[in-house]
Amino acid sequence: MIATIVILLGLIIFFYWRFYFPFTGNGSKDGFLNKIEHKGYVFKTWEGTLMQVGLKSATPGSMQSPTFEFSVTNEDLANKLQANSGKYFNLRYKEFLGTLPWRGHSKYIVDSILSMRDANGNEAGSPNLLKAQ
Repeated sequence: MIATIVILLGLIIFFYWRFYFPFTGNGSKDGFLNKIEHKGYVFKTWEGTLMQVGLKSATPGSMQSPTFEFSVTNEDLANKLQANSGKYFNLRYKEFLGTLPWRGHSKYIVDSILSMRDANGNEAGSPNLLKAQ
């Protein structure tokens, strides 16, 4: 009986650590919002791609912009991102060790918009209005 409780407690701790405890706490990435879409068969999740400034080479002789793929769990935040696609964003995210089907396809979960600028570099909105509630 005690062994069963210890094993069960160990599994609960492992599951929490793997899927709900943020690996990095939080971080931020900036770039142009390429897309944000609501997709999935059973669990509809918000998935986005941020095109970062700069070039990288995946293979010798080729160059491409680095991308940041992320998920959004907050519906209001996803709608704000979708309404402003193509603008330059600085997004705050949390990184988890694993993904859950109802949370999204990425281990990076965006939880707020730190800043947003239009194509001319002008501030496009107050950061306080852009945080997820």
